[in-house]
Amino acid sequence: MSERPATAESKPWYVYLVRAANGSLYCGISDDPQRRFIKHQKGQGARYFKTSPAQALVYVEQWPDKGEALRQERLVKKLRKAAKEALVASYALASR
Repeated sequence: MSERPATAESKPWYVYLVRAANGSLYCGISDDPQRRFIKHQKGQGARYFKTSPAQALVYVEQWPDKGEALRQERLVKKLRKAAKEALVASYALASR
């Protein structure tokens, strides 16, 4: 049996929102949201951006592990557009 190093399990994961060219918001998770956003800009990693290219990484929230990030992603995806926009607005204010 091989065990994963403890550092791999304690690595933070992130829930993020990306604004597409058509104004919609895409929600995903990653252990490196900036790298993932760059892939989205290149049209890689999500078919979502084939029809409307990724424009901006507009929201990022950190979670202690992948499981927690997945749970939060499911919750964010269930939100109405107005609630997602409120997350984006609060993140923009906090980032200043």
